[in-house]
Amino acid sequence: MLHNVYLYGGQVTSWKNAHGEELLFVSSKLKSTGSLEQYGFARNRIWSIDLDPPPSPSDISHKAFVDLILTHSEEDMKIWPHRYDCRLRVALGPTGDLMLTSRIRNTNTDGKSFTFRFAYQTYFFVTDISEVRVEGLETLDYLDNLKNGERFTEQEDAITFESEVDKVYLSTPTKIAILDHERKRTFELRKDGLPDAVVWNPWDKKAKSMADFGDNEYMHMLCVEAACVEEPITLKPGEEWKGRQEISAVPSSYCSEQLDPLRLLLRG
Repeated sequence: MLHNVYLYGGQVTSWKNAHGEELLFVSSKLKSTGSLEQYGFARNRIWSIDLDPPPSPSDISHKAFVDLILTHSEEDMKIWPHRYDCRLRVALGPTGDLMLTSRIRNTNTDGKSFTFRFAYQTYFFVTDISEVRVEGLETLDYLDNLKNGERFTEQEDAITFESEVDKVYLSTPTKIAILDHERKRTFELRKDGLPDAVVWNPWDKKAKSMADFGDNEYMHMLCVEAACVEEPITLKPGEEWKGRQEISAVPSSYCSEQLDPLRLLLRG
């Protein structure tokens, strides 16, 4: 599997399987540069490559990886008056899994802590959004951004899509499955250090109002991202936070009930 990484915004813009099929969605109208401030200023900065990265932990195997670094600048201080060191490792696992590991360190010299939220903006390419379901988030509480962030509890056995969705699921499990029935493919998302999960699709009306999104492209994308939203992260000077997201693409013969081994025992 191959992937492409942009230094602008520290973005992974392509991840393909062994058959050369694209697994990530990037809008045809998205420019390689431009304002991404709505996602945080780190997405609107040029990152650099660490040519001498630290070794991987002994329990993690990589086929290939690259480390991107972003540190504070005088320009950043005008927006966010803190010193920091942010590192993103983009790696391919032995079987082609896409592995993202982020580390953020507070390097303030004035003794001040800082607080932030974090999310991976992961857009999956799907064949037909109406034939997609997300499993692993049932019965959980979520914040509905289409209703001013009001809190609800998910009542469905799985999340399906018939209209615009913009929800933040809270205290989510470490594994989430995105099933593309048309392509007979399942994305398995595994995460650590990121308790929440964002699920988003703009649907037709909002897609047409977005300058960087094609009118009908909503049919072929789904955003499911590991996140830390409800309870922001606070770091004291010298402290470091770590978050991780790993994605596999497997045939849908994969049993989604692996997300909850108790189901298999109860149904045995």
